[in-house]
Amino acid sequence: MSSEERSAFHGHQVEPGDKRIVRPYGDTSGDGMVQISFTLPVPHTKRAEGAALQLAGKMGIDPAMLVHAKPIGDTFTFFVVYGRVNHLVDMSKVQVVERDFPLLSAKEVNAVVKQKLRRKLSVVGACIGTDAHTVGIDAILNVKGIAGEKGLEYYRELKVTNLGAQVSVPELVEAARAEKADAVLVSQVVTQRDAHLHNTREMSAAFREAMPAGKRPLLIVGGPRFDETMTEELGVDRIFGRGTTPGEVASYVVHALITNKKAKV
Repeated sequence: MSSEERSAFHGHQVEPGDKRIVRPYGDTSGDGMVQISFTLPVPHTKRAEGAALQLAGKMGIDPAMLVHAKPIGDTFTFFVVYGRVNHLVDMSKVQVVERDFPLLSAKEVNAVVKQKLRRKLSVVGACIGTDAHTVGIDAILNVKGIAGEKGLEYYRELKVTNLGAQVSVPELVEAARAEKADAVLVSQVVTQRDAHLHNTREMSAAFREAMPAGKRPLLIVGGPRFDETMTEELGVDRIFGRGTTPGEVASYVVHALITNKKAKV
């Protein structure tokens, strides 16, 4: 904690109801307690437990308590550590992507598409690269949807093409061209060695090369490990994170196509 932060906290400038400055809450308000988990590539021994505590200490957890350690095979150990951190969070400096479009019902989406486009709005979705996890893309596209909310196949004014898993980027571009896609939705769950970032950059570059700016569909990616602020860096129009619903995606597509006039009439 910096001297300024320490002064702010101990000088009672940080009140329990102050929404600008917050501190982790564990057992009591403002105690700074956190719980973290991680894996080390070492067998489960007392020395390994000491290594876990040393790592926690270097992360600023003091005092650190080892509350769980479990071997994973012969050469890895999973740890859970509980302890206090002295850092404060300034909520005024938190950067996130706020929803900047109205959330529409399925009926409203259908009405806007029918009125503005006078044709079906074409959506193509896939999991690209070696990613075989279709739960995310299916939750958004399939009619059964997620948590009681219908997927985009339920919207009568949307024409949905779900290519499924392990689709190559050239296959995705060709499908988008064949279906005259207004929007391309890509789900990425596999993130080892930043595969999701590599695949997204490859996809956006392929669309830029294959189609002129005015003819490219909206490029939308989603997955639990994406940083929603990286749209420009990854070359896409929108990134959706964990917990996104079909209604949010449909509302964004309609909003973006109307305000940016990207739809091909």
